[in-house]
Amino acid sequence: MTSASFHPAAGPARRTVVAAAGAAGLTAVLAACGGSDEDASGGGAASSGAPSEEAGGGDGGGTELAATADIPEGGGMVFADQKVVVTQPSAGEFKAFSATCTHQGCAVKSVSDGVINCPCHNSNFSITDGSVRSGPAPKPLPAVRITVNGDSIQLAG
Repeated sequence: MTSASFHPAAGPARRTVVAAAGAAGLTAVLAACGGSDEDASGGGAASSGAPSEEAGGGDGGGTELAATADIPEGGGMVFADQKVVVTQPSAGEFKAFSATCTHQGCAVKSVSDGVINCPCHNSNFSITDGSVRSGPAPKPLPAVRITVNGDSIQLAG
């Protein structure tokens, strides 16, 4: 093939197109791994430190997660299907956080000794406010809104 067969007006070279597509794909992957300062509803409540528990009353309108008796005082439970962890830092006080670690997006797996544990790189988060206790996680777990209605804990709807 000679250089005479090259036609710059015909469009970008194949290498340019392939390189651009690769860069776009990498950007999409990196964006998916990055965390957001906002919760899934688009509001800022997750990063504001606002309480994750709403006062009882009304039906809550959300997905029922558990009975209050199911969440141990000083501990919590991970609900993998809903990607949420619910904690009870002190008697009758319930909090909920995203179950997605802010380090690299792994799912947290357990709650013990007052912390939420991510097994991927050993990040640990406070059961009280989701703040980073240890590990490489750069940000707290975002708060998730729940309602406590009687003895039922529901995702806020």
